Amino acid sequence: MKAMVLRAPAGLDQLVSEERPDPGAPGPGEIRVRLHGSSLNYHDLGVATGRMPTAAGRVPLADGAGLIEAVGEGVTEFGAGDMVVSCFFPDWRDGKPTIGDFSRTPGDGIDGFAQGVVVLPATAFTRAPQDYDAVEAATITTAGLTAWRALVVDGKLKAGDTVLLLGTGGVSIWALQLARLMGARVAITSSSEEKLERARGLGAEFTVNYRRREDWGRAVRDWTGGCGVDHVVEVGGPGTLAQSIEAVRVGGHISLIGVLTGLGGEVPTALLMARQARLQGLIVGSRRMQQDMVRALDAGGIRPIVDRRFPLGQLADAFRHEASGGHFGKIGIEW
Repeated sequence: MKAMVLRAPAGLDQLVSEERPDPGAPGPGEIRVRLHGSSLNYHDLGVATGRMPTAAGRVPLADGAGLIEAVGEGVTEFGAGDMVVSCFFPDWRDGKPTIGDFSRTPGDGIDGFAQGVVVLPATAFTRAPQDYDAVEAATITTAGLTAWRALVVDGKLKAGDTVLLLGTGGVSIWALQLARLMGARVAITSSSEEKLERARGLGAEFTVNYRRREDWGRAVRDWTGGCGVDHVVEVGGPGTLAQSIEAVRVGGHISLIGVLTGLGGEVPTALLMARQARLQGLIVGSRRMQQDMVRALDAGGIRPIVDRRFPLGQLADAFRHEASGGHFGKIGIEW
């Protein structure tokens, strides 16, 4: 069985194809999945480039989707032929967060899905959305579920709410689609006019180029008539947080998700206090949240935006495309 592995020292040139033993038949409570697709996340890029250290020989990629070939004794939720998609936290099934690290996250603490076949507990997967192919299904594991939790689970999004999204990467574009599905109004930022035009085509009502308008938080606040937005999906981190706080309404909700601008920095605490906003950090979500999201996608009919697809053997090139920042939505890996 072919697998992509990350040799030491980590780096994109250290991603190589390797033959690995077939995992065999599933045991009790397990399923055997023939994988066909994945998608890239900022977390995966961090692992592949060595910014987030992992063990030598690690199989990367947190997202994985494919078809069940066999089920072990006691598995009743799935059957052979079902399309399934992986869970970012395979041990967090339901309830409040209990995991604050990546020691059991595929592609980081344990082997991921850049390989042909896996045998894992059935609870490490959920059903894939109806009619999604493997790449489309894989986009929900990390980016899709992060957006869902930020807006729906933690943010209690409702029709008529206003949402601010930063950039046009995987989480933000998923959040745009989910927010529009639920009847919310969306503002979004980017440095690319072309990407802002594409976002408007997906339903974004207000767009702002943050290179041309450095006080983009004020621009978004003006769009709301001076009130501020109900929700911010904050993927930038310390370099953008001040503007996000400027943009949010009194009593609003900021989901702190990303660290694209750094791991630490100053927070305008006086402004945050004045806004009386809820600033909440989060990392993806539970299996139950993913099951709920899949049901919503089945009912809503939206499909993820996949910027480009690469074969598994060109995984390093796919990461280079991600690092360039030129993509819109998700980058798929297909085999």
